[in-house]
Amino acid sequence: MEIILKKAVSGLGNGGDVIKVANGYARNYLIPMQLAIQATEQNRRLFEQEKHILENLEVKEKARAEQIAAGIADVTCTIQRRSGENDRLFGSVTSMDIAEVLSAQSVEIDRRQIELDDPIRELGVFTVPIRLHAEVVADLRIVVEREE
Repeated sequence: MEIILKKAVSGLGNGGDVIKVANGYARNYLIPMQLAIQATEQNRRLFEQEKHILENLEVKEKARAEQIAAGIADVTCTIQRRSGENDRLFGSVTSMDIAEVLSAQSVEIDRRQIELDDPIRELGVFTVPIRLHAEVVADLRIVVEREE
């Protein structure tokens, strides 16, 4: 099926691109999530009219993401957890924990934006990337300390 992407989708393309994808992928995911529309002549004309609006919106979103990234660069998250021998934690530090600490410091981000491959299971200093926009990634410094 031929579709027009409304937004940038990783692995497919940027907003405005006309691409071919599997029918099921388009019908079950891209179109319901409003990431794309079917590429008919009417939709192509309609999308050309909306393209300028989407470009302005994309610029604003990127600027907002860069502003948040600048704020995150100055923040260090300190998380205290109980630990045992060899500085191993009882439990782990997850993206949800990091999002809670950031919200307490007045930095509002969604936990799904935190690109934590595996939960943190030991004491130390870690750098975790946060994808705020398709082109904006901020590095957050996390310090995991022993709870007294």
